[in-house]
Amino acid sequence: MKRRTAIEDLFAGFLRCGTAGWCMEILFTSLGSFLAGDFKLYGNTSLLMFPIYGLGVFLGPLCGMLDKWLGDAGTLTLRDRFFRHGAGSMVLIFLTEYVSGAFLRRLGICPWDYTGLFFSVDGLIRLDFAPCWFMAGLIFEHLSARTDL
Repeated sequence: MKRRTAIEDLFAGFLRCGTAGWCMEILFTSLGSFLAGDFKLYGNTSLLMFPIYGLGVFLGPLCGMLDKWLGDAGTLTLRDRFFRHGAGSMVLIFLTEYVSGAFLRRLGICPWDYTGLFFSVDGLIRLDFAPCWFMAGLIFEHLSARTDL
């Protein structure tokens, strides 16, 4: 079996993260429908979200760089890695959501708007989504990990 190149791994991880992000968003918005009393359970997303979610492929390597910078690469317990990588991913996802949302808003095509919500920052991110982004980051890291090492 031919070993994949780093670019092929990156592309495959990008596709997995983009697809998983879409699926998670559809499930999340379907839950919102249910909680609003709409038992048709409609969920939605946007084609624009695929590349944004696909960027999740970089979360694992960036958190690994943080581990090396802190001098902990390879020495973290599973529990510590879970919390550090979850928190690191959450911050990076918030940053990505804010920057990509501001860019898309300038183009007039931002698919989300949290304006007026209590935990919203400039209508672009919702701080109450922190637990969701914590877990999503860990899922993206798992989905984009190399399996042929």
